[in-house]
Amino acid sequence: MEQIKPFIDKPLIKILTGIRRSGKSTVLRLLKNDLLASGVPEDRIISINLESFTYSELRNARALYDYVAARNTGRIYILLDEIQEVESWEQAVNSFLVDFDADIYLTGSNSHLLSSELATYLAGRYVEISIYTLSYAESLKFNSKYEVDNMADPFTEYLRKGGFPVLYTGHYPEETAYKIVYDIYSSVILRDTVQRYKIRDVELLERVIKYAFDNLGNTFSGKNVADYFKSQQRKTDLSTVYNYLHALEGAFILYKVPRYDVKGKEILKTQEKFYVSDVSLVYATMGFRDRSISGILENIVFLELKRRGYKVYIGKVDTREIDFIAEKKNEKIYIQVAYKLESPETVEREYAPLLSVNDHYPKYVVTMDDFWKDTIDGVRHIHIKDFLLATDF
Repeated sequence: MEQIKPFIDKPLIKILTGIRRSGKSTVLRLLKNDLLASGVPEDRIISINLESFTYSELRNARALYDYVAARNTGRIYILLDEIQEVESWEQAVNSFLVDFDADIYLTGSNSHLLSSELATYLAGRYVEISIYTLSYAESLKFNSKYEVDNMADPFTEYLRKGGFPVLYTGHYPEETAYKIVYDIYSSVILRDTVQRYKIRDVELLERVIKYAFDNLGNTFSGKNVADYFKSQQRKTDLSTVYNYLHALEGAFILYKVPRYDVKGKEILKTQEKFYVSDVSLVYATMGFRDRSISGILENIVFLELKRRGYKVYIGKVDTREIDFIAEKKNEKIYIQVAYKLESPETVEREYAPLLSVNDHYPKYVVTMDDFWKDTIDGVRHIHIKDFLLATDF
């Protein structure tokens, strides 16, 4: 809401994007409540959930335009939930801008579908606001509100449960929570990947997903995936793998993070990392495995950086890797993520890449160590809970 408020009544289309069930519809409801509280008459707010059967007749541009035109009573506020359900929606939205005195808000669950149409019809006239699942700080507010009984350590709860808001509206046993998440996952796979991208080989798509989930925190490319399938006697061509990864990014299941050469100051075109939009998707499809903990912690830190508006890269320093280089305006931070610093070798491995970067920007080693919080030559060791709740980065 704090990101949206500066754009209210500005001549830009506001587009809220994110995976299904991340809270986009709720944010639209909060916005409507804010508009009403500020004195906007209810008949000036046109709010439509395009996935509801109530509005099934509005799923083409002409019908949607006519519906809004019939309710055009001067300055109006148009709130359209899941706009990608409308065929040629961009033509209707463009006409709203041209024909009406309107402030327009849209939500969507497919980034590629939205961005390609927006670039064509609405270039320079929209702002995209990303909606992520709950942060750790937000999960604490939910836990406080619903007074969850018998709750374990809140961070352990967050680590194992993930951030889908629905899981924090009551106390769900782990098995039930993962069933809810798996249903979300199935819906996203079916509606935002298989149907949107006309994917025929669903079994191969599932294999690509599981490969990505199994390699959180590891660099890989489409070629790595294709070679792995080949070793499993499952032939597939490289373009299909890239198309499937592209579709999974579009549906906000995966986020691709490019590598950045710190010394060469250039973005590299190979060996990216992929992170998942919520760690609970991994548990719901593959179970909770101890050996995945480092990748899961990296994923949680990555999402926190994205929530805070950073551009995120994987850092390359000679042969060493920095887990994250995060940039925002004139700010930059360097971050290494590890489960625990259990030996001198681990300390060396995590600190050395950061110590090799000679600039004045903040550098952190983020772990789950409860006792050791040393600072070595300006590189700060911080518990992941403290990092996620910090306000000074």
